Amino acid sequence: MKNLRPKVQIMDEDTIHRTLMRLSYEIIEKKIDLDRLVLVGIETRGVLIANEIHANIKKIANKETILTSLNIKYYRDDLEKVATHPQVKTPQFDFDINDKEVVLVDDVLYTGRTVRAAIDAIFDVGRPSRVSLAILVDRGHRELPIRPDFIGKNVPTSLDEIIKVNLMPIDDKTNVEICEVQQ
Repeated sequence: MKNLRPKVQIMDEDTIHRTLMRLSYEIIEKKIDLDRLVLVGIETRGVLIANEIHANIKKIANKETILTSLNIKYYRDDLEKVATHPQVKTPQFDFDINDKEVVLVDDVLYTGRTVRAAIDAIFDVGRPSRVSLAILVDRGHRELPIRPDFIGKNVPTSLDEIIKVNLMPIDDKTNVEICEVQQ
């Protein structure tokens, strides 16, 4: 990982939890059929965010929805940089994704390439009726025509800045920071 120096904290732990509660209400209010809802957390921090949204929806609507995680490593368009002869591994879900209403969940939306990889992986498994996107932070600078349906916070950034989402227990704190790369 790059050596990052925090410039400013833009969300603290309480703000993150309030934001995820608001996103949970928005998902419910969008008239998504909760009986067919599948929350798909993109590894790694998207899984923690999806877990909290899942718990919030259960508390708010008294509905148990499907929750799963997705590792998109083998669907990345830069995989050849990581391995000489990469082989795509199709994800395995323990449920039928056909005709489900999928909400992809991730921490930061930047170029859109991670989301594209996640969509490719999902459609390799089946054909959901709808795929929506929930993002904690949208920082802009898209390279693909991808737009989130549920946005926690829009944060205009320069290309020299990085959004760092810290979540317990992966990180030693829970917050969102704008960082710069140290030379």
